[in-house]
Amino acid sequence: MVILVLIASIIVQQTGCSKYDTHYSNPDSEWLSGGIQTVFDIGSGAFGHAFPEMDEWKERIHEIGDGQFNATFVSAPAPLNPGRGPLFNNVSCGSCHISDGRGKVPGIGDTSVSTLFRISIAGNDKYGGPMPVPGFGTQLQNRASFNVMPEAQVAVVYTEHSFNFDDGTSYSLRSPGYTILNPYTALPNNIMLSPRVAAPVYGLGLLEAISENSILANADKDDADGDGISGKPNYVWDFTKGSTALGRFGWKANQPSILQQVAAAYNEDIGITNAVFPVESSFGQPQWDNNNKVELADSLLHTATFYVQTLAVPGRRNLQNPQVQQGKKLFADAGCNKCHIPDMRTSVNVAFPAVSNQLIHPYTDILLHDMGEDLADNRPDYAANGNEWRTPPLWGIGLTQRVNGHSNFLHDGRARNLLEAVMWHGGEALNAKNKVKAMSAAERSALVKFLESL
Repeated sequence: MVILVLIASIIVQQTGCSKYDTHYSNPDSEWLSGGIQTVFDIGSGAFGHAFPEMDEWKERIHEIGDGQFNATFVSAPAPLNPGRGPLFNNVSCGSCHISDGRGKVPGIGDTSVSTLFRISIAGNDKYGGPMPVPGFGTQLQNRASFNVMPEAQVAVVYTEHSFNFDDGTSYSLRSPGYTILNPYTALPNNIMLSPRVAAPVYGLGLLEAISENSILANADKDDADGDGISGKPNYVWDFTKGSTALGRFGWKANQPSILQQVAAAYNEDIGITNAVFPVESSFGQPQWDNNNKVELADSLLHTATFYVQTLAVPGRRNLQNPQVQQGKKLFADAGCNKCHIPDMRTSVNVAFPAVSNQLIHPYTDILLHDMGEDLADNRPDYAANGNEWRTPPLWGIGLTQRVNGHSNFLHDGRARNLLEAVMWHGGEALNAKNKVKAMSAAERSALVKFLESL
């Protein structure tokens, strides 16, 4: 009960107040990607630190949440962490968000590792979201409890495409193709399939603390300023409030809060019902037991949520390196900073000073952008159309290889390094990509060095 009361007091909505000096010019602030909640660790644990500026009680809740985030669930009945399934994709939060970072993509011919697949058919559900596939829902579960058949498997193959930079240097991009295998029952012909690699979870509490007005200030849906960038917000259904809210999280900004993101992952990814999503993902599928009951205590749901809300951000590195400084200028000259906005300010929040009034450097606008046909999944998600994706934060991206052991980027992991990720950009980012394409080899190297410093 003490933990529940404490959680209720610290996991609160930030206020809309924004009384701060907008004319900040601290030259050292660029090192502090997460404001006072920045940590300087370049090792394999760089993404897993708690906010360094937090009182002892909150640190304790973070520790409990850490254990919950990495707890392995099993099928009921069981004395510890029961309730998994009957359908699921993985056994814990940490199994997908490896070391609180980026998930791995399947290899050629493999089924998903920490990649999941959203599915839907044409139309919208009663909340304005994607229309579930009859008998399958909105996510394919490729694993199942004993004596239960998984919904399906998905295999991937890659096709290589060769290109040249303007200086004649060649490069290759791989495009994935997906095949649904062994569905438990026939799928409709008009199914829409969208792969989603598990995204990093550090720094999300700071993004949640940015006011809606600050985010909307960067929106330009009709490109009124004529710069070719027309970021727009996604508005989604908030199941905790029973109303529409600004989408902030997920590859298409289809979740309004960390609480709902975590609750949905428990339900869809692990098959654990909770107070936000109390119905099994297998509900309505007659071959499986649909004994719906809340399997995860509110205290554990909220501690896991608080854990994610209070993960610190790695600090910058090599800021004084001339090549990094050159890359920073090239990044801006190409227009990359129009979507990957470097600086944001969190709202004043007297109830939770740890996230209050912080100058942060996430390199995102938390808005949707048309990224062109090559990256399109052709699957709408609330206001996001099939070509649109939320601008992912870039802070910490240079430590991906060290922490997660790979360098796969974009929503489906098709890019094998940072430069490939840039060269996949299209749509609103086509002009920026073409400017990179026209760079010299030395300039491209400097651009990558800058990204690696984030």
